Amino acid sequence: MHLLLLSNSTQYGRGYLEHARDAVTGFLPPNARLAFVPYALADHDAYTAKVRTALADAGIDVRGVHEGGDPVARLAEADAVFVGGGNSFRLLSALYRTGLREALIERVGAGLPYMGASAGTNMAAPSLRTTNDMPIVQPPSFAALGMVPFQINPHYLDPDPHSTHKGETREERLTEFLEENDVPVLALREGSWLRVDGDRATVEGERDARLFTRGAAPREVPAGSDVSALLTVTGRFDTPARR
Repeated sequence: MHLLLLSNSTQYGRGYLEHARDAVTGFLPPNARLAFVPYALADHDAYTAKVRTALADAGIDVRGVHEGGDPVARLAEADAVFVGGGNSFRLLSALYRTGLREALIERVGAGLPYMGASAGTNMAAPSLRTTNDMPIVQPPSFAALGMVPFQINPHYLDPDPHSTHKGETREERLTEFLEENDVPVLALREGSWLRVDGDRATVEGERDARLFTRGAAPREVPAGSDVSALLTVTGRFDTPARR
């Protein structure tokens, strides 16, 4: 399996995908026909045009899966797939509705390179449970694509010791997740990404990641770290910790 899972598609002060440009172009096959899945945003045409513009000078032929009638057929023609960011609930609901969920599991499992950003990265995990998004729609299930056996939290924000906000921090929310589920969570700060090639997984990018596991304090995962051991975990959902 070949995965490039970006925390974010736009970095502050830079253009779309600019911060990960070398990683993206190095990951995609030369002159690739790239199937783009735009369903996390409402305007599919505008979203696809944005990706097409960003990758045009790299020789990547971007084709929206919504263009031409049958999204599964568009995926079948592709050399790689990119699932874009936006609202994860809307995205997963659309994957179920169009049949793309099953098609992606099959094709990516057979070797089709999969690139995700934000919500598209959430899709690679077993479940939607560690997304940051509001459930603006209700998908048939929280079960995502399960391309990796652990959870991912894109756009991870560190607690601000000077904040007067009294809502939960991201760290507290992920700790709550682990109180009910025994599944590691790799938290990707903006500017970082996860690269998976077969049985090897590496944290890459400009910033470190953070790993949350039940029964242990969160630990830093420096950029460049081999996290292949995470590919061998067996997650257990709906398994409350002893109180």
